Amino acid sequence: MINLMQGDCLERMKEIRDGGVDLTVTSPPYDNLRTYNGNNDQWSEHVWKAVLAELYRVTKEGGVVVWVVGDATVKGSETGTSFRQALWAMECGFNLHDTMIYEKAQACFGSNNCYLQSFEYMFVFSKGKPKALNFIRDRANVRCGVESMASGGLSADGKKSIRKRKDMQMLGKRKNIWKFGVGGGKTNHPAVFPEKLANDQIISWSNKGDTVLDPFMGSGTTGVSCLNTGRDFIGIELDSAYFEIAKQRIYRD
Repeated sequence: MINLMQGDCLERMKEIRDGGVDLTVTSPPYDNLRTYNGNNDQWSEHVWKAVLAELYRVTKEGGVVVWVVGDATVKGSETGTSFRQALWAMECGFNLHDTMIYEKAQACFGSNNCYLQSFEYMFVFSKGKPKALNFIRDRANVRCGVESMASGGLSADGKKSIRKRKDMQMLGKRKNIWKFGVGGGKTNHPAVFPEKLANDQIISWSNKGDTVLDPFMGSGTTGVSCLNTGRDFIGIELDSAYFEIAKQRIYRD
């Protein structure tokens, strides 16, 4: 099922029932780092607070929100908006399940007085314990086979933990810093995140047949990834030009 909606996400999300979404993967506008056909003036603190509160309502118990966001540098200092959004999401009732990093293969922006800026946060908010934990295992372990391993570190009094025998797999769970190239092809959108990023978050935190939402759909990357992975998709986009681009990409067949 594909449901594409044009309009203000705060208004259109009212059409989604309570607990109707398993996963949200989105990258909201932030700190005026990009110009979205003149729509930046409609993005401010009172808007993102309302969006996160509404996301909590539509997310089912055990559901997850992946919030991909960064900070602008103003007068030599970062704004910290991303941290305020994460703290507000927790005020709304979400758990901060994981703080992941999207490391960009190219350094993009930042202050001349700082190191080159090359990442964005991928905050993983959960409504209770995530019901889908499909970890990607593509990191080669140094050793594999049956190993004797400690069950933990030193205790407070300095005693060593009990060692247990464990079967180590050849491939281990991926770390929470993911590196991708910037953008996802020529879509005429100023801030496209990589399709692989959307794909990997979708398969990690949802199951086939689940419903995935992107309230800031842009050019439709999350929707394309849902089609490729067997998930239902709800996409909302304010800008009519980007909405048409998303429709063309998602309904390409």
